Amino acid sequence: MTAARPVRRRKSGTRLWWRVHQWAGLQASLFLTFVFLTGTLAVFSHEIDWALRPAMWVDPSTVSPPARWGDVAAAVAAHDPQAEVISLNAPIHAAAAIDALIKSEGEMPRHVYVHPGTAEVLGEGDWAGLQRFLRNTHRHLMIDVKYGVSIVSVAAMLLLVSLVTSFAVYKHWWRGFFRWPRGRTLRALIGDVHRFIGLWSIWFIAVFIVTGLWYLVEVWGGDAPIPPRPEPAVASVLPAPATQGAALDRGLALTQAALPGFRVASILAPDPDFPAFAVQGYTGRAMLVRPRVDAVWIDARTGNLIGGIDPRTLSLHQRISEAADPLHFGTFGGYWTKTVWFLFGAALTAMAVTGVVIYALRIARSETGKPGRAGVLAAGWRGMGRARWIALALCLLPLVLAPFVL
Repeated sequence: MTAARPVRRRKSGTRLWWRVHQWAGLQASLFLTFVFLTGTLAVFSHEIDWALRPAMWVDPSTVSPPARWGDVAAAVAAHDPQAEVISLNAPIHAAAAIDALIKSEGEMPRHVYVHPGTAEVLGEGDWAGLQRFLRNTHRHLMIDVKYGVSIVSVAAMLLLVSLVTSFAVYKHWWRGFFRWPRGRTLRALIGDVHRFIGLWSIWFIAVFIVTGLWYLVEVWGGDAPIPPRPEPAVASVLPAPATQGAALDRGLALTQAALPGFRVASILAPDPDFPAFAVQGYTGRAMLVRPRVDAVWIDARTGNLIGGIDPRTLSLHQRISEAADPLHFGTFGGYWTKTVWFLFGAALTAMAVTGVVIYALRIARSETGKPGRAGVLAAGWRGMGRARWIALALCLLPLVLAPFVL
């Protein structure tokens, strides 16, 4: 009798962990799948927009030598003299155009695409592309950022619960890394796939949890301060766009001399209150930082460098903040890391789906003996409980709001 009690306690404990694991993955499975899927697509959202917008296409053989950024700025300004130029963004790959962002008074911003070799304007694109939709949906569901990010961060919390409980539920889990899924029944096979994906995705799940919780910390006041911009020596009226372009090219030449290998990511246009270009890019001086903290400022009147940010001087708090986006979307290593992030994001989406299928097959079989497709779908839907209606509403919310906020 005394020898059997510990066994019963262990089994009871395992059942408790299993129920918690099932609850975390099942009750909000619809919402989790939605968050994972939109995040996975967001990794290549710029490329999807490129594929859908012919005005962004260029022949890579016509790009060399590249146009001067000053000429690009002048071409954008001349395209619509009444519009405000917001930024110039480097091509996302060799067959893509420069993406300029402009805004006319009383209107939403819009894209102007410029050939990176000839500085010729190729066409325009709406602000509300798929990239913008995926970004706003995945990040904050098209609602107020503070509350939207908080809701999306629930996915990271539930994933943390699932990860911790999985180690208690699946005994000797480390043995499964090289155990290929081969269940004899459909339910057993899907269970093997679920566990196999989970094991190989542990590192990715951890990255998602940490960055997702960090975004929650940021929106509730824990964000790191961005290094302040310098002030030009003397404020004055901005010169004509053509003169600005010459100043920009001069400043970029000085930047290359001071920081050999500096690669432009984006250029924020000057304005009357701050007559200087903010040139954001990559120098390789620090890893896992966004271009905004690897930047220089160029006086739009003289072309002189008036300041810059060395990412190596950032505080620990700032480095954590700047590393969140590159780690969350896998942008820090170019297409190599983005492809890895996309594949593991797809695997995580599949893991959310297979978790529901495992439950649904078990319930449907216990109810009907031999479950059909309709029975499995019904069992999975019922198993999500009342939370399914909240999850469904959150998934539909961005689709409803998109026409009004984009």
